[in-house]
Amino acid sequence: MTLKTTLAALLLSASALAAQDTTTGMQKLMILDPQGTRHLEGFLWYPAETTDTVPAHGNVVWEPINVAPDAPALRGVFPLVVFSHGMFGNARNQAWLAEQLVAQGYAVAAIDHPGTSTFNRDADHQRALWNRPLDISRLIDHLTDDPRIDAQHIYMAGHSLGGFTAVALAGGQFNPDGFDAFCNRMPDDLVCGIFDRWNVAKTPKDRIAMAQDLSDDRIRAFAVFDLGGTQTFSADSLGAIDSPMLVYGAPVDLEGLNLDVESRALVAALPAAITTYLEPESLAHFDFLGVCTESSLAILKEEEPDDVFVCQNGREARRAEHVQIANEVAAFFASH
Repeated sequence: MTLKTTLAALLLSASALAAQDTTTGMQKLMILDPQGTRHLEGFLWYPAETTDTVPAHGNVVWEPINVAPDAPALRGVFPLVVFSHGMFGNARNQAWLAEQLVAQGYAVAAIDHPGTSTFNRDADHQRALWNRPLDISRLIDHLTDDPRIDAQHIYMAGHSLGGFTAVALAGGQFNPDGFDAFCNRMPDDLVCGIFDRWNVAKTPKDRIAMAQDLSDDRIRAFAVFDLGGTQTFSADSLGAIDSPMLVYGAPVDLEGLNLDVESRALVAALPAAITTYLEPESLAHFDFLGVCTESSLAILKEEEPDDVFVCQNGREARRAEHVQIANEVAAFFASH
């Protein structure tokens, strides 16, 4: 099937799924760790009955979405999409996607990953990066008994470091020796530098923990948004993945990720029969974050000048990209 034909099929499926006048219900999540060291906080969004909503997940930089907190869900069960945020992001970053997927009949859940979130940058949690995929498996454990959730139809999406998390859950296995060799050849690689600062896989015990099989076969299909970390996985493990993979590459360079090392390399290593690759020419790494407010650029220039790039072309162009991405993701999941 050609890329053009694939896109047409995805968008046709998305149109068939679209719901009318769906309200986004929202419930806060708290998943306690029995060991007391890695509690998970986040949100569940779902199709709700009420039409009474309030703005949420916004601020002076990011536009909010409209939600109905703790509203009764529509009757029936919903396929579930779990989401993993990028480095130092949080569960709110893809609320825009949650809102649009809910409108097409999905429930969506996301949590803050301890150590690599906006709110928790603890060095020990950063080092223990194998816990990121385990966080998502814990999230699924927490939700599979929820009567609103169709436990037979669970999907995952991840952005940036969340894309690395998604690939690990699909069956990609960290290759300590191979990654060391790669970083010796390319010491300026972005991921090599980050993992080195975080002391990832620096001890024999940590290397074993990072290289373990972290896959979760409850997840039927994956969407990977401009990931970082392809070079950390063994080629054999990527070639053995059998879950459908929708991979996005962002060619507008705002982050320093090398597509030839990351998204394009991932697609080359995955089995062609299960892989769909999209690389829209105007797409940038941070277009997977929310829509920026009218005052965002001025505020960032004044208060966080090093972060201005996250809102470049971050309003109407990004809003249009979001509609396209949400339709493609919903249709891809619906076909699996």
